[in-house]
Amino acid sequence: MNEDFLMSLARECLLLTLQLAAPMLLFGLVVGVATSILQAVTQIQESSLSFIPKALAVGISFLIFMPWMLQKLMSFTRLLFGDFASLTR
Repeated sequence: MNEDFLMSLARECLLLTLQLAAPMLLFGLVVGVATSILQAVTQIQESSLSFIPKALAVGISFLIFMPWMLQKLMSFTRLLFGDFASLTR
């Protein structure tokens, strides 16, 4: 196991983390912008009005994308465990 392999493995881990977090972050971003526009138009400055819709959007997007996220995680884990013998040398 050399430095190049470790760097590529770390890069794959970071890219997988970004891919798994992106749908929830994007849903939160869209709902947050929509809520901010609504608050600016109506001049309602309630802090719970900005937090609750974003939390619900992130939770719903997690439920929607959970099967895809689990499939990605399982394939990456299978890849790591499949090469476990070569990783420990």
